[in-house]
Amino acid sequence: MSAWTPPRLLDLAGTSLLRDSEASAVTALEYLPTELFPPLFLEAFFGRRIETLKALVQAWPFVRLPLGGLIKMPHVGPLQAVLDGLDVLLAQKVRPRRCKLRILDLRNTGQGFWRMWSGARHHVSSSLHMTSLAEDSSRTEQSLAPLEVFIELCLKKRTLDGFHTYLFRWVEQRKVSIHLCCKKLQIFSMPMKNIKKVLSRVQLDCIQEVQVNCIWHLSTLARFAPLLGQMTSVQRLLLSHIDVSAFEEQQQQQLVQFISQILGLHHLRVLHMESPTFLEGRLDQMLRGLTNCLDNLSITNCLLTESDLTRLCQCPNVSQLKGLDLGGVTLTDFSPELLQVLLEKVAATLQELDLNQCGITDSQLEAILPALSRCLQLKCFILYGNLLSMAVLEKLLRHTSGLPSLNIELYPAPRESYSSQGVPLEGRFAQLRVEFLKVLRDLGHSRTIGIFLSPCPYCGDDICDDMEPIVYHWNTPA
Repeated sequence: MSAWTPPRLLDLAGTSLLRDSEASAVTALEYLPTELFPPLFLEAFFGRRIETLKALVQAWPFVRLPLGGLIKMPHVGPLQAVLDGLDVLLAQKVRPRRCKLRILDLRNTGQGFWRMWSGARHHVSSSLHMTSLAEDSSRTEQSLAPLEVFIELCLKKRTLDGFHTYLFRWVEQRKVSIHLCCKKLQIFSMPMKNIKKVLSRVQLDCIQEVQVNCIWHLSTLARFAPLLGQMTSVQRLLLSHIDVSAFEEQQQQQLVQFISQILGLHHLRVLHMESPTFLEGRLDQMLRGLTNCLDNLSITNCLLTESDLTRLCQCPNVSQLKGLDLGGVTLTDFSPELLQVLLEKVAATLQELDLNQCGITDSQLEAILPALSRCLQLKCFILYGNLLSMAVLEKLLRHTSGLPSLNIELYPAPRESYSSQGVPLEGRFAQLRVEFLKVLRDLGHSRTIGIFLSPCPYCGDDICDDMEPIVYHWNTPA
């Protein structure tokens, strides 16, 4: 039976105050302990005590007010009260003594803050508490810097929803005193004209990640490029399905316009391009636009030339890659040495390698095995969707057995698992399972490996998702 813990005096005082009138609560803010501000704010927010909310904002003793996790869309009533309180605060030439508010966070974050200060986590070390207050004090000395408002931008419709429309209108009227910031920009569906209008109100140099998750023509990407060039803090750029019909001189100019803006992204660490049909024979132009070493490079589901892969091997900006994904890029007719050179270039840092459905041949895989065995940081290797022999896959298992960090291995079923017409033979597949297990036993250490049939014998998909992958897990005797 657990011992009963009596409530703290501060908790009792806060409960008493919350039951009192709004006028009493507002009057008491000047003398209210810092610990009572968050629970009082929650009570006022969900109880729609408008005057108390306005007063709390003007006396908020923390640098950040994480409001986003509390807002229930599309209702904006409590938000309006907070913004009204900010209007009063912004109109003052000198901020109130207790107020340290510099950031209004409207993202879906901050739940930990409310839990901690509402009593769900009482045992916060005094050193952590003092550190946060010290940081708050140092920020206060910056006096009347613009208030930063952080939002999430996920553009899924033709126009903004009611919440963002209301907020943007409020920000537009206070351009001088408000900086509207967004760390992550996602675009699913919105006309470019409307995208430009939205982004004209955002501090573009705050954006750190850009995701374009819709089909754009190269001309649309070129129109977006000047905005991207202003996003100088971008670290992650993900582009999906940039389409061209026939590459003409005008489209070459559009590609140059886009690449010229990449030059200004000095913090870019992750570049992901899915189905970039404009890259075939022109990858070197994109690589020349990179100004620093990438951590992750993903070029998937498109056609590349052998010259493109040669340029990739020669590019100094990929020498420290942690992740390389060429899934869906057909490499069948490429020189085996190219993959070997590329892998040797990144062997010291590579942690994830994805070569699924690349048409990798036995000779190409054998060429990279020595370099692969030197990738001591490798954690994930994906190779399914390629037609490889049992003999070469056995060599692969032996070459990768000494990689200490490798824990995700997804390989194709051997070529011998299929008929001459390419139909999966489940009986033969079962026999080959036994051979795989024998190899793993001979290697003598714990290992988990997924083997995938392609196409699926049940539904015909490229990879068999309708059946559990075969997993081997061999434990050495104690």
